[in-house]
Amino acid sequence: MRFDAGLVWLRRDLRLHDNAALAAALADCRQVFCAFVFDRAILDPLLAHGRADRRVEFIHRSVAELDDRLRRLGGALITRHGYAAEVVPQLAAELRVDAVFTNSDYEPSATVRDQQVARTLAQHGRQLLSFRDQVIFEKDELLTGGGTPFGVYTPYRNAWLRQLDAARIAAHDTATHVDRLMRPAAVAALPSLQALGFERTNLDDLRLPTGESGATRLFEDFKLRIDRYREARDFPAVRGPSYLSVHLRFGTIPVRELVRFAMEQRDSPGAQVWLSELVWRDFYQMILWHHPHVVERAYRPQYDRIEWERGEQADAAFAAWCDGRTGYPLVDAAMAQLNQTGYMHNRLRMVTASFLTKDLGIDWRRGERYFARQLNDYDLAANNGGWQWAASTGCDAQPWFRIFNPVTQSEKFDPEGNFIRRYLPQLAGFDGAEIHAPWQVSSARQREAGCVVGVDYPEPIVDHAAARARTLQRYSVVKR
Repeated sequence: MRFDAGLVWLRRDLRLHDNAALAAALADCRQVFCAFVFDRAILDPLLAHGRADRRVEFIHRSVAELDDRLRRLGGALITRHGYAAEVVPQLAAELRVDAVFTNSDYEPSATVRDQQVARTLAQHGRQLLSFRDQVIFEKDELLTGGGTPFGVYTPYRNAWLRQLDAARIAAHDTATHVDRLMRPAAVAALPSLQALGFERTNLDDLRLPTGESGATRLFEDFKLRIDRYREARDFPAVRGPSYLSVHLRFGTIPVRELVRFAMEQRDSPGAQVWLSELVWRDFYQMILWHHPHVVERAYRPQYDRIEWERGEQADAAFAAWCDGRTGYPLVDAAMAQLNQTGYMHNRLRMVTASFLTKDLGIDWRRGERYFARQLNDYDLAANNGGWQWAASTGCDAQPWFRIFNPVTQSEKFDPEGNFIRRYLPQLAGFDGAEIHAPWQVSSARQREAGCVVGVDYPEPIVDHAAARARTLQRYSVVKR
């Protein structure tokens, strides 16, 4: 036994099962306390955009479930509302623990916070112990033969698969020593959403299951569909994805469990494609760790020379994109899905990002920040990586001269227009051949369909062919 008492600081790992930090604390400490901090450094900036935030409600419900599970085992979840960098050392002192156990977070601001906590704890003879939990390979665990970080996905994936072994994805034992979970003499009740400054959202209407139990239900459902994943994943009107992204983001399910399952389905092409998506998560976390400049600048510096559209016209175009008023149905339906639900299908994330950067010529950072405010599953590394991929400014990105055509993308991936009709009901009167470009339909047919372009639905705010030519010119600076 290394320590008499330890504190597990839960963050983006809101579960008891297969939790690396919790398992280490239970193995190394005679007494184990668990805590979660509603961190004002994260929450206060969100309030600038309103009191309704689906992510905060998702976290709140998941924390409540976690507390209930801990109480059933004889422990409890200590919850505080404040600045984590201050609260955690204070709580460690109150509980007189010897060490704080936590799972690593690789975002630049989180790294700074954790360094501050470690320094404060050390001043009082305590330790901060961090563990790999949200990824399979972290930091510099995978490097090229030359000892440098990978910059291209496929060689990274090959190295990832080559070095993967059973021990790396084995579940951490959190069941053997649950009798060491402690409940302080007085544990304050979980603060309400209102006490945190937030209010209820439409989470119930979305039927988005929360917590560890919700993640398990979604995963069990996906297991039945995984063989069809390769074919179904690109069609937004089809139930193809796993819908686990928000649970991976907040750690209500361990990535190790998902990888183990995918590896076991070696004869399933769908499972292998899904495994590649899980590897992408690690890849983008690795990129962020080694190249934190990507948060504000292009991964490849020469792309910072691109002159994006600015001024009132660009601002109006950006507002139209945000609101789903571009006149391109697939783009507008995707933005409606995002705004109404906090979710956007992965294919549509690529389409909408390409449209903003290459049809409207607007800086990818503006779109990245908008997604950061709206996405339930917002993850800095993945969001940044995806946007820089679409804008052709990132590592292993879409070549800048390849530009998605929003109409052909619509015809290919929503051929009957079912997804479009769901989020743009004003277009429901058009058939599958007309709905992708309703401005090309005759005026008489528009009236018959009950949707006149320019009156009931916007005209296209940009001509794709002309925009493509401007984009090729805009990006030509990278060749100089």
